[in-house]
Amino acid sequence: MSNQPGPGGGGGGGDISHSTALQPASHGTQGKRQKVYANFVEISKYPERDIYQYDVVVTPERGEFKKLPSPSYMRSVFDAAMGEHRQGKLNGIPMVYDSRKIAYAPKRVCEAKDTLELDLSFKEDGRTEKYIIRLREAAVVNTKILADYVRGRGGIAVGEIQSALNALDLAIGSVLHLEMIGFNRSFFTREQSLVTVGGLELWRGFSFSVRPGIDHLYLNVNTAVTAMYPPGSLLDALVNVLDVREPSMLRGRLTRDNMRDMGDVVKYLRGLQVYCSHRGLKGKRKFSVRGTTTRALDQESFDWEDPDKPGHTENVTVAEYYLRRYNIKLNYPFLPGITDRRKSVFPIEFCSIVENQRFKGNLNERQTGDMVKFACQHPGKNMDRIVDILKKRNLGGSPIVQSFGLSLPNKLAEIESRVLPTPTIEYGSGSREPSFAPRGGAWDLRNKQVKQSGKPLDHWAVLVLASRQHVSDNAVKQFITALVSGCNQSGYRVNEPHPPISYGNPNADISQEMLHALKGVNCPPGVKPQLLLVVLPTTNVQVYQNVKNCAYKTLGIHTQCMQSKHVQRPNMQYCSNLCLKINAKLGGVNQVLLQSGFQEVLRGKPTLFLGCDITHPAPGEQDKASIASVVGSTNFEGTRYAATLIQLPSRQELVDKLQEVVVRHLKIFHRSTRTKPRRIIFYRDGVSESQFSQVRDRELIEIQRACASLEQGYKPDITFLAVLKRHNARFFPMGRDGDKTGNCVPGTVIDRSVTAPGITDFYLFAHAAIQGTSRPTHYYVLHDDSEFTADAIQQLTYNLCYTYAICTRSVSIVPPVYYAHRVAARARCHLLDMRMGFEEATTEASGYHGGSTAVGTIPGDPGIATKIIKVNADLDTAMYFM
Repeated sequence: MSNQPGPGGGGGGGDISHSTALQPASHGTQGKRQKVYANFVEISKYPERDIYQYDVVVTPERGEFKKLPSPSYMRSVFDAAMGEHRQGKLNGIPMVYDSRKIAYAPKRVCEAKDTLELDLSFKEDGRTEKYIIRLREAAVVNTKILADYVRGRGGIAVGEIQSALNALDLAIGSVLHLEMIGFNRSFFTREQSLVTVGGLELWRGFSFSVRPGIDHLYLNVNTAVTAMYPPGSLLDALVNVLDVREPSMLRGRLTRDNMRDMGDVVKYLRGLQVYCSHRGLKGKRKFSVRGTTTRALDQESFDWEDPDKPGHTENVTVAEYYLRRYNIKLNYPFLPGITDRRKSVFPIEFCSIVENQRFKGNLNERQTGDMVKFACQHPGKNMDRIVDILKKRNLGGSPIVQSFGLSLPNKLAEIESRVLPTPTIEYGSGSREPSFAPRGGAWDLRNKQVKQSGKPLDHWAVLVLASRQHVSDNAVKQFITALVSGCNQSGYRVNEPHPPISYGNPNADISQEMLHALKGVNCPPGVKPQLLLVVLPTTNVQVYQNVKNCAYKTLGIHTQCMQSKHVQRPNMQYCSNLCLKINAKLGGVNQVLLQSGFQEVLRGKPTLFLGCDITHPAPGEQDKASIASVVGSTNFEGTRYAATLIQLPSRQELVDKLQEVVVRHLKIFHRSTRTKPRRIIFYRDGVSESQFSQVRDRELIEIQRACASLEQGYKPDITFLAVLKRHNARFFPMGRDGDKTGNCVPGTVIDRSVTAPGITDFYLFAHAAIQGTSRPTHYYVLHDDSEFTADAIQQLTYNLCYTYAICTRSVSIVPPVYYAHRVAARARCHLLDMRMGFEEATTEASGYHGGSTAVGTIPGDPGIATKIIKVNADLDTAMYFM
């Protein structure tokens, strides 16, 4: 970058240092005001006194636990002890317990330095166990800090109020545990459950958490769904897992030679608690499944000393053992057995699934589809369910809740919102209506042309990874004719209307199939094909990833994948949507914001928009890398982006090498515009509230250092926003203020009452929901050199949501983050050889719960190297990820 200040000279970013305080709160005034219901209950009274935190140690009479039993078991033991000793040693003082090692009480149950011991005989499943529960005071929680925090009396970090919030959460949860099945802050019931495929059920429930708002504490209540194991026969469950009609059809399916079926069963069984019961056992035995035998029970053998022949040891199969020891002939000796942690073997036919267990694995495609449908409810129905649970449980009337000083009504809060003005967007001059303000957050492409055409399509080919019987030559040619016509009508020029068409085998070497297809393209010397249109036979993810992996790493060409069903039934809307993707990939711009209004908000300063997202390995894969993706705008309008991928140690939340990445994007912006950015706006996804200061402090310095490394005194203004899309806040319009789906209309913003005290943050509905209850995106302004007003940053963020390149709708999350999310998803293709599964970095409950593990709870592999993952140089600055 040039040392000349010129029109893109430095701004007023200040030194590479900053206050540890987050950006002070400010509120907007622009837009139409209207009231909405929020899924928050205002806590009218809360304690401003001490709450006592206790360490809890539960010790069995026969020795210490090697590993704590399940939370539900620990809660049962603790609750039994409370019931037995409350009027005695506990002096009538209630306690609430986190099911692991911490409990809270509203008063002292023993002197500060003493240990209170509670004896208990606990009976479960016909067995009696004796325990000693030891309570020792660990901390005194002054809840007055909550009042100071919500009233904005500065200098209090979120972490300082967490213990007080935990105590209140547990007090409320103790009431819900009486009639519902709880997991952390979410509670479920089997009522109105749905049986899905693969041996699982879907249950409805609610999440509850105490949240600080402005001047008040609130209880946030949201609907939730989760996947559960159905109680009952384990054999019947495995029949459903493998989708067969009866157990006899499992013969030959659960062997080492059938790794796919065996893998599905092992994933299903891992960690599952079961009972084993047969006539040779007194009562029933409960254990957690660790695995399966490698062979069927009529083949799996061990050395056994027959009690009737002392001193005589012989090798017998498990099936023979049950026949000789218990006179039980196994009905399914061709099945493997399951094992516990002591490697004892149990026949599946004798086992049943313990009730109330949540499935912790990843859902498959069909299960995910059922989950989405099950969770998708009209906003009015969702609100009614929340109001109904509040009335049924009557939390404010609970003696335990009252003992902790809480008082709350059974109604939702009514808060103020505003509807921001809709931005004007622009298409090409050849459009019938080049500029317009969309209605309802959506528009169509009829009589519209793209704002800027990418490189004309001169050299391209079509690869059909399906048989000619399924997709005929004639059907492909007709589709290509429709696609070329749609592109030309949309203002994107396709100069080669008859690309070569070839057929390939999706199960063969995809790279060779792609190379073969591209050989038919007649390119001048030194010119590569621009695009390969790939027709996929199914939604098979592996084939898609193989195509993208070859394109990104080896060939360095753009690919456009599509399903074969669209070839059979071509329509202009689908062809227009493909045109948007192709134009974006080949350097075009589909639509822009009206520049007069856009630049007014930016005050005419050239602005680099950055978006960042982090993707973590799936649960149980902590030996795999996490991936950070960063995108940066490459034009003044903020509509074209380049991308960078960074490999990180597993589950790391901070982005290493950010300085190097930002330098790269500053240079790309300068190279594309011949101007240095005078402002950087950084939208950072994947950060929890407790990490705001840590992430802001670390990554802001990295951005500042990147600027300083390019030119002495170069200090553009930096605005740093955290973006949360996984949270439990929902808002419901009143009367006729909503859209046709019953949701808040696009542009609805909430920045009062239930937002965070002492910091500028806002919830924004930027999109129109198609179905179900819409979820706003939560934005936090963590740092702002530009001193944007609340109105300016809210309107800018909302307006950008109309610029997503491949959509004729406003999108729910600001495009830099949306693009970063797409790039992170493409990491599966870049790192195909690692066979990585990913979950998105989440910071709050998502509204439905599969088995994902909370971010940061699993230690990662520090040996994984941090490095920038590069694509082929020919795609380096292109929007290949669209």
